[in-house]
Parts: sequence; structure tokens; C-alpha cells
Amino acid sequence: MPPGPEGLVRSGADVILQQLFTRLAGPRGPLLLLVSLMGVGVWLVVRDLRAQQRALQLPVFGLMLAESVGLALVFGVAVSAVTSGLVTPTALIAQTAVADLGVSSRLMLSLGAGLYEELLFRVLLVGTLALVLRRLVGLRPFGAGLVAAVVGAVVFSLFHYVGPYGDPFQTYSFVFRTIAGLALSALFLVRGFGITAWTHALYDVFLLMR
Repeated sequence: MPPGPEGLVRSGADVILQQLFTRLAGPRGPLLLLVSLMGVGVWLVVRDLRAQQRALQLPVFGLMLAESVGLALVFGVAVSAVTSGLVTPTALIAQTAVADLGVSSRLMLSLGAGLYEELLFRVLLVGTLALVLRRLVGLRPFGAGLVAAVVGAVVFSLFHYVGPYGDPFQTYSFVFRTIAGLALSALFLVRGFGITAWTHALYDVFLLMR
């Protein structure tokens, strides 16, 4: 992730959401965004737990964390293997701005990217599109989820190359991110927001903290 204004390194989803809330609420936009994220996060976790008919207990969060750690550990290996089977691997362009950050900054960036990107691409994009395809188009849940996951994955991948802070386009990285987007979208549709956000965030932590 290239540096943003004033040398700060931020996720692209963070930039979009911050700009949107700043336009809506002015200087109080960032605070409103933070409160909204906390509210949406709590609601999504409670909704997932109710759907699985579990009580909101501390051991449940421990199980969710353990599941997310396991998924994050195999996520990159599995996606890389599939990508390498489709596209000839190439050396990825080093992200020196991230590599030069301290441990705490890389940790916060990783966790923030997982949260922001899952809210933007999985909850808002994939979730909304799947709902529209079911309610308005009449597709069955599986078909609506499949179309929404594919569209969301392509948009998620392309997003990393758009704008002044985007990465230089590479075929391998585009395919890798598209497959990663498909995997995360499928995980969101099957397991919900909490597991998906933690899996994404922890994968980024493992990647950037090496």
C-alpha cells in the first residue's frame, strides 16, 4: 500500500469510507465513521451468533478466533497454489512504504485493512448485491451468492490498482487478489462477517509481520 497524504500509509477502503463520511458530516466525519463501524461490527457479530443459535459468550469469541487463525494460516498458501496453477508466478513489486513501517504501525494497518475491506467489499457490495439478486431478480440463494461473489472478487482486485495510491498492475497479483476475493466472499456468505474479517485481518498480520 503506497503512502497517502502526509506520509501516512492507509488502506484504500479506509480512504474511501473516510472521504464519504467527511463529505456527509464534515470535520466530525471520522468520529461518525468510527462509531458506525463499531455499531455495525457489533450488530453483525450478534446477528451471526443468533443465526447459529449461540449465546454471546466469551468462549464463543475464542472459538471464532481459533477458527480464523486456522483459516488465515492456510489462506495464503491455498490461494497462491491456485493462482500459480493458472498464471506463471512473477516477482511482486515490493511495497517499501509498508516494509519501512514499525511493528505497531504494520499491525494496525493489517487489522484495519481486514475490517475496512470486509465491510466495504463483502458486507456492502457482496451482501447487498446478493440480496438484490434474490429479491428483485429472483435468483435462488446459491445463484445470487455465486454472482455476487464473482462480481465482488473482481471489483475487490481491481480496487487495488485504482487512484493515486494504487499498486502498479500485475497479472499475477490481479489473479491472486481475485481468487482471494472469491474465497473471502464465499467465507462471508457461509460463515458471516466476524470470521471473514478476522481471517482477512490475521492473514494480513502474518504477511506484513514477517
